[in-house]
Amino acid sequence: MPANKTGPSGKKKGRRARSLVIAVVLLLVAGTGFGSYWSVSTVRASFPETTGSTKLTGLSGPVQVKRDGHGIPQIYADTDEDLFRAQGFVQAQDRFWEMDVRRHMTAGRLSEMFGKEQVETDAFLRTLGWRKVAQEEYDHKLSPATKKYLQAYSEGVNAYLKDHKGSDLSVEYAALDFSTDYTPEKWTPVDSVAWLKAMAWDLRGNMQEEIDRSLLSSRLTPQQIEDLYPAYPYERNKPIVDGGAVDGTGKTFEPESGPTPPQNGTGVGAGLGGAARGAQTQLSSLSKTLETIPALLGPNGAGIGSNSWVVSGRHTATGKPLLANDPHLAPQMPSVWYQMGLHCRSVSPSCRYDVSGYTFSGMPGVVIGHNQDISWGFTNLGADVSDLYLEKVSSDSYLTDGKQVPFRTRKETIKVADGADREITVRSTGNGPIVSDRNDELGKVGKEAPVGDAAPDRGSGYAVSLRWTALQPGKSMDAVFGLNAAKDFTGFRKAARDFAVPSQNLIYADTKGHIGYQAPGRIPIRGKGDGRYPAPGWDSDYKWTGYIPQSALPWEQDPRRGYIVTANQAVVDKAKYPYLLTGDWGYGARSQRINDLIQSKIKDGGKISTDDMQTMQMDNSSEIAELLTPLLLKIDVKDPYVREAQKLLEGWDYTQDADSAAAAYFNAVWRNTLKLAFGNKLPKELRVSGQCLRVRPSDDSGPLEDLDGNARLVRECGQRAPDAAQPDGGDRWYEVVRTFLKDEDNHWWKTSSTPRKPGDRNRDELLAHAMRDARWELTSKLGKDIDTWSWGRLHQLTLKNQTMGTEGPGVLQRMLNRGPWNLGGGEAAVDATGWNAAGGYDVVWVPSMRMIVNLGDLDKSRWINLTGASGHAFNAHYSDQTDKWAKGDLLPWAFSNQEVEDGTSDTLALTP
Repeated sequence: MPANKTGPSGKKKGRRARSLVIAVVLLLVAGTGFGSYWSVSTVRASFPETTGSTKLTGLSGPVQVKRDGHGIPQIYADTDEDLFRAQGFVQAQDRFWEMDVRRHMTAGRLSEMFGKEQVETDAFLRTLGWRKVAQEEYDHKLSPATKKYLQAYSEGVNAYLKDHKGSDLSVEYAALDFSTDYTPEKWTPVDSVAWLKAMAWDLRGNMQEEIDRSLLSSRLTPQQIEDLYPAYPYERNKPIVDGGAVDGTGKTFEPESGPTPPQNGTGVGAGLGGAARGAQTQLSSLSKTLETIPALLGPNGAGIGSNSWVVSGRHTATGKPLLANDPHLAPQMPSVWYQMGLHCRSVSPSCRYDVSGYTFSGMPGVVIGHNQDISWGFTNLGADVSDLYLEKVSSDSYLTDGKQVPFRTRKETIKVADGADREITVRSTGNGPIVSDRNDELGKVGKEAPVGDAAPDRGSGYAVSLRWTALQPGKSMDAVFGLNAAKDFTGFRKAARDFAVPSQNLIYADTKGHIGYQAPGRIPIRGKGDGRYPAPGWDSDYKWTGYIPQSALPWEQDPRRGYIVTANQAVVDKAKYPYLLTGDWGYGARSQRINDLIQSKIKDGGKISTDDMQTMQMDNSSEIAELLTPLLLKIDVKDPYVREAQKLLEGWDYTQDADSAAAAYFNAVWRNTLKLAFGNKLPKELRVSGQCLRVRPSDDSGPLEDLDGNARLVRECGQRAPDAAQPDGGDRWYEVVRTFLKDEDNHWWKTSSTPRKPGDRNRDELLAHAMRDARWELTSKLGKDIDTWSWGRLHQLTLKNQTMGTEGPGVLQRMLNRGPWNLGGGEAAVDATGWNAAGGYDVVWVPSMRMIVNLGDLDKSRWINLTGASGHAFNAHYSDQTDKWAKGDLLPWAFSNQEVEDGTSDTLALTP
């Protein structure tokens, strides 16, 4: 039977339109010199077979792959191994380029594909040793069943690779042929395990905040730094586990036996003295190095999180739980997620799985979704699972408790496409690898920076090491399969215990009506210090003393309130819990908004429907707008040009729809307020690259706001990428502004040109300045006619291929990338289309997918992906979900055999 390699059957008109698009693109390619090699067949060669039959070596019986009208596959098999073997084959059909790049990234081998430009990134990743740890997990930690599934998955991928080469795999390989002789090698189980390390890196907690606080000390006093990291507002924004309870009865936590938690966490000061400032050069260089890794995974920080909530049947229209989830990650083309169903035709001990949801290409199993009995979702817990240590080093040793200890070292060889190999030496202390070795600027470490009496002599300087839980072997891969097969809350919690990294909030619901929450993960207990600043590596009192016992991590089942919300807020009130989870929570703007929306629906006995859950996911109300707009409207604006813009805020309901002119203007005012009050006062290491200011040299004493124009000034330019710079405008900055909003003469309201005389400049004058600057900024970006302004024109999403779509030739970028889309939503809104206020208005993170699971009727669940099932440019399913995603629409999510069959467009038979 002939195979369909174009898309769902019966859509000839769509295929003709795509052929026309491909032909036009190839004409463009011809103008760059590629055209003599490429044709329509080159672009289509990698499109997957979706009908007919094909042999898959290793199968014990026939397997069916049923795809719906969006190309989403549902796989049916009779054994676990056949199920995961077919999953590997199908994911390779749609996404092998993405899979191949991911495994090279996690192994520190990008230079083999892309050449010498990736050597420094590879060196850093080799230093971390993700691949090495993944190998140790596979060899010594994972269960025999998990290894069997990983091996079957690998065999499926390799069966596809055996018959597909070059452009038959993906159009990117056709482009790569022009510059390298690269040929993909066989897939291995460790390639799959290593991807969890990359996700753990993306969700690693407060490492960036730890660096930033240290860098801020070059410009700000300790109290000013604390001003920028206010305490979590427990009274206003509810923690996940409300009131300190850890179960459904409201019982107060009582720790079981385990390592004793420290009674009073302390910062770096006691052990480091001035060494924290002495580390600024190292940390600045390290921060730049870290930015090269999130370039592939997305920005890291407080804005990166997720929403999830579950409502019990007591409050729903169905009488059974509803569970919603939308993880926030960097936008990518294709999406980081791949939708899929994995179905045993008959669930039995030899075939245990009947599960559907979101997978990672390159990894077997379902990461987020539901099976026939339970559903689960993830948000980032944000636990502090990494610490930076300053190390006093010599050429071959480091200092610990007054003694010199030899480094542990290993050699790594980096192979480079069309270039010479590079060998590096990885040095490690008892705390972890020396990550500062991976930057040339670190030769200057400690040469000029002052140190305090408590620190050892700086000599040739300090190095920086990293301790991170993901660098220790664990069993997170076991947890994935455990969740997929769990039948009740007990099984769910048992699986969660193995989910060491990344540390996530797990929410739960089942078809029997129960809801629940579990905070899993390997979370350290520190001897001294609270993880907010780099610790003194030479003092063993600052080492980790153990991990929070799994039995002591917060959880609850069927809470009396009847719902659970997790959106990166504090898990539990720190006053009612004896262990330190982190000091850097998200500040709860999104979570409290979701709490308020649920409360507004269920008061007086109201019921929540699936439609209500979907509406909540798209809520775009701005908390900071509600706080600031009344003040902005009270300002007496004399300039009619600015007054015209100010009028947009009159009667505004604080929603951020794509067509809202008021949202555009307010967000511009917010961006300029942050720049004037904070951004211009931060050190260059945190400001946007290329943003240059005349400032006092960082070695001058005194706070920056005392400048009166007579001080010695130097020109300093920012050094940080736009999507990682500060102030980013997230809900931490909401809280910063809230704390002194009523103090009209607070020093933060003074600008660098403020006269010394108190009261000459105050809050309202700075806000008026920001309103004026915002008016002129939007005039330059959107035009002078405010009737044409809209938030969506400023706030745009462009989906980029994460390799050649960002660094390849312009014509190739146009082939691989899609957009822009004008979006509503915003930073710290429930519809979290994040933007960085320091860098601009473009969307830098998104709800990477959205799902709503109906535990009363799983076939009435709904889902959507950011892009589409396919990773092949110009395939019908490359971006066929994005328009719907942008509008907040969801697709039907068929699960039962009959519903899947009714929605099937193409069926592929895989035979032994």
